[in-house]
Amino acid sequence: MGNERIIEKIFECRDVAKLRAWRSNAQRLGAADVEAAAFAQLILVMPEAEPGTLDHALWRTVYAFEEVLREERGKTILLSRTRQKIKRAGAKQTLIDWALSDAETDGFAMLRTRSMLYLAGEAIVLRFADQFEPEIVAAARGRFELNGLSAEEIQTLADWEG
Repeated sequence: MGNERIIEKIFECRDVAKLRAWRSNAQRLGAADVEAAAFAQLILVMPEAEPGTLDHALWRTVYAFEEVLREERGKTILLSRTRQKIKRAGAKQTLIDWALSDAETDGFAMLRTRSMLYLAGEAIVLRFADQFEPEIVAAARGRFELNGLSAEEIQTLADWEG
């Protein structure tokens, strides 16, 4: 029997504790599809912002990163500096600053090593390109190009919906 029924239940769930439990159990049992579904749903329901918005996309990234660090380190980790920056400058300006920074952010590098670049701020800029000036979008695309990603791979990141 496949995991379709449990995955269906996961995508209906809004309870963070249950989603974390499903994810943990799936990891323990080696059920990668269930683990991926639980993680995707977890980071979808955690942000308070309206799904499909720039704010939601950024907060989804913050929560995803915090979840990964929580799992790796065995304790709650908050991205305090990132949270402060978003509060101070706003989601859009935070993404602009990341895209325009001369060097890649620590977060970008950490997401790259975890094969999670679809959550990078630069990927969010590409996903919401119509909300940014062309030079910001070009800078975000350039960050991926500098990391050896092909146009096709970059488009996949831009199209990711979770």
